[in-house]
Amino acid sequence: MSTFELKTHQVGKAYSNPHFFILNKGLNSGKPLLKSCANCFVVTTTTEEVKHTLFNLSMMLQIGGFYAYHLKGSVIPFISIDDCRNTLKNSFISLINNEFQLQKHINIVSAISKKEAELQKVISKMADLKVSYIQSLFSKMQKEAI
Repeated sequence: MSTFELKTHQVGKAYSNPHFFILNKGLNSGKPLLKSCANCFVVTTTTEEVKHTLFNLSMMLQIGGFYAYHLKGSVIPFISIDDCRNTLKNSFISLINNEFQLQKHINIVSAISKKEAELQKVISKMADLKVSYIQSLFSKMQKEAI
């Protein structure tokens, strides 16, 4: 029995089983999403644990460029449902044999992502500080000129 099912999402449809979405159009094809969008697949699972594992695995596949290998289309790139399903399924099967290693990899990638988000916050605050400094500098210069 399969641990997940991947289908094309129909806008407005609700799902009762644990689920997440995978973007299927654009350069971010393969990116897992918690909320649906018009151009996505839905992955339904049997348990929250499997959903969490597949969500993180899909994120790792997208970041690693494994979905990008299957992109088709010259104007708007997209990934077919079969390529997405096979990539996710084959990766899941190869990694699930050693569940401890899979969880270890998920934890490492999660820690890196968390640190990346913290650094992005610092960069954003530094950019705000730079703008504030420049604005106060020119404001001060304009007052002195009067």
